[in-house]
This record gives sequence, C-alpha cells and structure tokens, in this order.
Amino acid sequence: MKKIKIKNEKLTFTILIILLFIIFLLYYNFVFSTVLARNNFANEMIELADENENSIFNIQKILLYSSANAIDNSQNHSLKNMSICQFTDLSIYIDNLGHVSDLTDENTIKNLYIDSIVMNSSADLGNKVLNYKNPLDFGKYKNIQEPNNGRIDFNIVNTNSENENNDYSKPTFYTDCSNPITLGYLNKDILTNYSVSQDTSTVSFNGKVLKEANINIDDINYNLSFKIHIVNNLNQKFVYNMNLSVNLNDENGGIYNGYILKGKNTSGNKFRFFKELNKEFDKNEGQI
Repeated sequence: MKKIKIKNEKLTFTILIILLFIIFLLYYNFVFSTVLARNNFANEMIELADENENSIFNIQKILLYSSANAIDNSQNHSLKNMSICQFTDLSIYIDNLGHVSDLTDENTIKNLYIDSIVMNSSADLGNKVLNYKNPLDFGKYKNIQEPNNGRIDFNIVNTNSENENNDYSKPTFYTDCSNPITLGYLNKDILTNYSVSQDTSTVSFNGKVLKEANINIDDINYNLSFKIHIVNNLNQKFVYNMNLSVNLNDENGGIYNGYILKGKNTSGNKFRFFKELNKEFDKNEGQI
C-alpha cells in the first residue's frame, strides 16, 4: 500500500484549522447560542414573575361618562348647519396602597405618561381624539385637540404648594396617586350639516341628539387602547396596557336618553401594572 505524501503540510494544517473554526461557529450559532438564549429567556421570565408577584400599582376603578353635543356652525344660530359629536370622559384611579399602608419612594410617582393610543369603531364615522381633560370639566362637552406626538405627559404634583399653584388645564397627577387620571375621548363630525326638521325648532345638546339625527349607536361604539407608563421615585418603570370596549347602548336606551355613566370592574390580576426590568431611567429623554 502506498502512503499518501502531503507536499505542503503547513497549508494543510492551516486549512484544517479554518475548517474547525467554521464548524465551531456553526455549532455556536445553531446550537449553543439557541440553548443560551432559551436559558436567558427562562431566567428573565422567572425574574419577571418574582418582581411582579406583589404588584405595586393597580387600576382601582374606571368611570366613564358618555354624552353627545351639537355644534351650531350657522351664522345666525338658526340650527341649520350643525355638527354632531359624541364624547366620553374617563376617570382612571390607581391603587398604590394594596400591599403597604405607607407612602414610600417605591409606591409614589415621579413620572407618568400615556402613549400608543388606538381608537377603532365598527363604522368609520367622525374624527376620534383622546387627550387629557381638566377634572373640573368632567361630564361637560369641551373641544379636545390631539396630543403632541401622540403622547400625553403629566405634570407630577409633589407638595401642597405645588397643588395650590398648579394649572389643572394641563395634564396633572399627584405623586401619591390620590387623584384620578382624567381623559377625554371625542368623536368629532360624526354628522355634519345637520339641520333640525321643519316640525321642530329645538335640538337636544346631549345624547338625545344622536337619536334625533338618526345616528345608529352600534356605528359609534368603539374600542380604545393605550399604555399608561409610570416611573416611581426609585426610578423603576411600570406599564399598564389599557383596553376598553365602550358600549353606548343598554336595555334602557343608553346614550339616547341623554347620557350614560358606567363603572368598569377592575378586579383580578389583569389590572396590575407590569414592572419592567433592566431599563434605566433616562433623564435626557423628556419625561421617561
């Protein structure tokens, strides 16, 4: 049997080293890194579960007041050129004393903002807006503008002197969670150029106008979702994904009777704020 002679042993050795390196990279990418990522994910899930076992912040209750209005755009207020809109005011109360009785840096608020706002209805009627609403105007029609960059940033009140000097026409929240988050939803121009019929000279400036204008409630029922972000005074971050299906009807006529006031049941784990991990507070990024 003839022995195979390698003319360039150094080149052969180099090629073998390269092949071994390629095999190692393939193993790392397709086997080892997958196992490592899976283990890291499992460890993160365990850590998240431990951190959120006793939630610091919870949604305590949600109140919704819904009505409607007619905006008279005629020059002589003749009720011949009106725009019909529907509005809902929301009060969202946060419980920060569910597991403790005292206020600490852990259960008091340093920053609060709302983003990821989405509004949908079965029929594409009107122009929908969600923004902060002055609590003194709760239950009253007020025109609402879209928030800048789709985000609502709240001013945090920390002391009694700040409370006395604060402008509540701008988004405001107390560090001890003693006031609700007040928001206003407004669906503008559901119907435009509306005119009262010839056999009447009046119009209802509340939910009854929807019936008078033959607007189907099912067409303006809507789903509202957004995220509430909290940073406490330990610079820990929390988030809650709000999802509300607002039904303006009930067996008694609902909003057609003028207005409707509803409370949302907030019992259960799904109303907990979720604590985020491994994210540091960024002072250079606005509020958060």
